[in-house]
Amino acid sequence: MTLRLAASAVVVLFCLAGCDRSAQPVEAKTAPEASAPTVADATPPAVEAPAVVGGAAPAAADGAPSFAVLYPGAQVDGQPLAAGGEAGPGGLITFTTTASPDDVVAFYRERAEKAGLRSVAGMNQGDTRAYGAAADAVNGASLQVVATPTETGETSVQLGWSAGQ
Repeated sequence: MTLRLAASAVVVLFCLAGCDRSAQPVEAKTAPEASAPTVADATPPAVEAPAVVGGAAPAAADGAPSFAVLYPGAQVDGQPLAAGGEAGPGGLITFTTTASPDDVVAFYRERAEKAGLRSVAGMNQGDTRAYGAAADAVNGASLQVVATPTETGETSVQLGWSAGQ
């Protein structure tokens, strides 16, 4: 539990470092139900993720960049936090998914690379996975993901992004 809190705190601090105090919640969106596995369908979401990478997955929040979309079948935990700062508009959202932490990180790594971001951070701590990507420019776009398995078998995900200037 302490490890999850520490990983969560790192992501939140990293995401909010460039944000100002005028953060306003934005309307949450949910991923299409068609991507979520049903009880009768035992196919893991990892099979679905590559098909969505070039597709039209819903943005995590209004104005989020193309690399900050909801994972297929994501169930949003609450309102996303939107903020602005030196690194442009950004946000933070948490959600759960039935996909593994490795699958979640692979999904976001591929989206970040397609958007021209480069990997700048990665962490494997127990079953928790964290990933960070950023543009080469100062105050450029960035992405941070922390995926942690829960006791219920789902994966809790914190997704933070900055669109860059």
